[in-house]
Amino acid sequence: MLTERIWSGNALRNFHYLIACPETGEALAVDPLEWRLCLEAARVRGWRITQIVNTHEHGDHTGGNAPLKAATGATVAAHAGAASRIGGVDRGLARGDLIRVGRTVELECLDTPGHTMTHVCLLSHTEEPALFCGDTLFNAGAGNCYNGGAPEALYHTFVTQLARLPPATRIYPGHEYLARNLEFTLDREPGNAEAARLLEAARTHAPAAAHVTTLAEELHINTFFRLQQPAVIAGLRAKFPDLPERPDAQTVFVRLRELRNRW
Repeated sequence: MLTERIWSGNALRNFHYLIACPETGEALAVDPLEWRLCLEAARVRGWRITQIVNTHEHGDHTGGNAPLKAATGATVAAHAGAASRIGGVDRGLARGDLIRVGRTVELECLDTPGHTMTHVCLLSHTEEPALFCGDTLFNAGAGNCYNGGAPEALYHTFVTQLARLPPATRIYPGHEYLARNLEFTLDREPGNAEAARLLEAARTHAPAAAHVTTLAEELHINTFFRLQQPAVIAGLRAKFPDLPERPDAQTVFVRLRELRNRW
């Protein structure tokens, strides 16, 4: 499997992805808002875009569908529950569906509600797994739930699906927020040395060269995976005095998301 991460350069800090079969040159475009950049990247690599997948229905992920489809003839796939809102979807996706690209690439659809209730992530079936996770999971962060989502659902997605992926899984989100997310982690857990080291590096790298985390790293640097850490709970109780001394993990997650909304 060949992966091209494309930095949009826009104010929304979008990442787009091309996932290609090395044998056939067929490629899948993930959330190609800045579709011309995707088309040019495919041209440079000698690939042919045959499929488009939207992780969810928000316009900053679907806005390039129509022109890219017109330019390439690619089919469009998205969560079956989001298809009518997106429009022009050729294949509705559900949990466990497989997307094949060329002869060698296989991606499994995970149904990952939270940011929206109709969100999919794509997990590669490769020796070194990769997760194309839209706005569910960010490098060192978690998606917001403003527009059609629910933090309780996002918590369950994190705990029952994401945290159980292989530790070597590379995390490819829909936006570049690494430094800001690490700052939030360190505000919650000032003694997190691994987050501090990564933040120092993140501040010196251009977004196009941002570090690609693994799940193993996320478990150390992403506060939304660190719900039982005493420092995280103590800091949260200082912000929310109504929290009990030993809050359950879902309550900690939801309050962290609430805090991050205004942080």
